[in-house]
Amino acid sequence: MAQRILVTAATGTVGRHVTMQLAEAGAEVRALTRGPADLPGVQTVHGDLSVPDSLRTAVEGVEAVFLVWPFASADGLDAVLALAAEHARRVVYLSSAAIRENERRAEQLIEQSGLEWAVLRPHAFAANTLRWAEQIRAEGVVREPYGQAAMSLVHERDIARVAVRALTEDGHGGRVYELTGPQSLTQAEQVRVIGEVIRSPVRWEEASPEEARRRMLARGWPPEAVDGILHAQAAMTAGPAPVTTTVEEVTAAAASPFRSWVAEHSHAFRTAMRAARDASPPPGDGPVTNSV
Repeated sequence: MAQRILVTAATGTVGRHVTMQLAEAGAEVRALTRGPADLPGVQTVHGDLSVPDSLRTAVEGVEAVFLVWPFASADGLDAVLALAAEHARRVVYLSSAAIRENERRAEQLIEQSGLEWAVLRPHAFAANTLRWAEQIRAEGVVREPYGQAAMSLVHERDIARVAVRALTEDGHGGRVYELTGPQSLTQAEQVRVIGEVIRSPVRWEEASPEEARRRMLARGWPPEAVDGILHAQAAMTAGPAPVTTTVEEVTAAAASPFRSWVAEHSHAFRTAMRAARDASPPPGDGPVTNSV
């Protein structure tokens, strides 16, 4: 009988990949969403993690739970875990390498839940670079502080691959997996790679932290979040980011390089005119392919 697995945040950056990979592996996937979702071939159930009673239908009969806790506090998580433990025997929690206070508390609650658990601590998502897409499409430039901040960007699909193994296989109980991509790249180097992949120069233009802070506050970001991001980026300028081999050790396949991620998402960084040009072969030539 196929395993029945509940995926929370099933339409999110990582959750969507977990959902589809589980379905491809033959699991019976139950996707928790708060609104309409386009997840072909997957059972969707509506529920809200902040309202544990709304999850009763979602957890009924499941064997494992992929847990994303999207709140700034771990308050209420114990009730959700208690409900899950009535049915499931395993939980895989998406934490982060930053191990913020709410994430640390969440990990503690999960360890105390009585469930078999595994924790994923990914470093920066490659998808975070999509925040530059508008600047790149408009001007071919990224104006941000800390161009020398180094990150080992991890593909969200690779995070999902590890999650799927931990959800469906034995032997992952009590494990904490720190996940990175295969290479440390500064923010300025990330921008250069984007330009190379989309075949259009993109340059990094150093901005002051004060300027960046004003922009983020103007977009409505909470001051504490803005200050936390800038402080973390400043710390990343100290040297190369750590690189782990965990993705390959768990899945038997190497982590995807950032260049591959950009190739898959290149449409987000191209203007409509450039995308049309790149899609059309030169006269008298064969199809054009990206060099990645």
